[in-house]
Amino acid sequence: MALEHHLDATLRHQQQVDNSRDYVLPFIQQEFPQLEGLRVMEVGCGEGGVLTPLLEKGCNCVGVDLAPDRIELAKTFLQKYLDNGQLKLIAKNIYDLDFLGEFRNSFDVIILKDAIEHIPDQEKIIGHLKQLLSPRGQVYFGFPPWYMPHGGHQQICKNKFLSMVPYIHLLPRPLYKGVLRMFGEGDDVVIDLMDVKSTGISIERFERIVKRQQYKITQRRFYLINPIYKYKFGVSARVQWKPIAAIPFFRNFVTTCVYYMIKPE
Repeated sequence: MALEHHLDATLRHQQQVDNSRDYVLPFIQQEFPQLEGLRVMEVGCGEGGVLTPLLEKGCNCVGVDLAPDRIELAKTFLQKYLDNGQLKLIAKNIYDLDFLGEFRNSFDVIILKDAIEHIPDQEKIIGHLKQLLSPRGQVYFGFPPWYMPHGGHQQICKNKFLSMVPYIHLLPRPLYKGVLRMFGEGDDVVIDLMDVKSTGISIERFERIVKRQQYKITQRRFYLINPIYKYKFGVSARVQWKPIAAIPFFRNFVTTCVYYMIKPE
């Protein structure tokens, strides 16, 4: 049962805008209280909803995504910021040499919102981002821990039952794939979900990578109820109880979203 926002780009964009304005922006402002003139890039910007409140506050932004069709959608929502020179939207791989040549040491904030859990070789990209940060730069990450009830993104399933079953993504790969096929999921959904199974990331793995790549965590927040659920399902966000957030591994199963700010040591 694909949710409405999966099919409606305008609704999806507005949900991203609201979530960014109410939760992502205040979190970033803990490190960067003055937003006007801040240089910001979002990796995996999609329709541009996360960047919208930053643009409204006077940030100079770059949105980059591998999908040209999503960049074209972002242009329809953010044309006025393209016209005034405050925004660039680019369909490109950030590993490309010409991208690095243009934007080396450029950004005060780099945003990966609901992106890192889709990226292969997460250690490589987290290390690579250092080259794109300004001397005072930091990286924001927001993602669902892999072991949380719907950490496999199974809510995209066409089958209503499968889309609601928690933890089903933790089945062994052959069994999980077989269950998806048995309930009638098509090749596109199966491929997407198996890809996420390959790239999903836990809290502990993320923090190990951050440490190995010689970053320092400057801000961290765990949510029992993901802020985006407020706009998708009408359920208010709730920060994770601190004693639970302090228990390694177990916290992954009951934490639906984490926010981080990190900077090079």
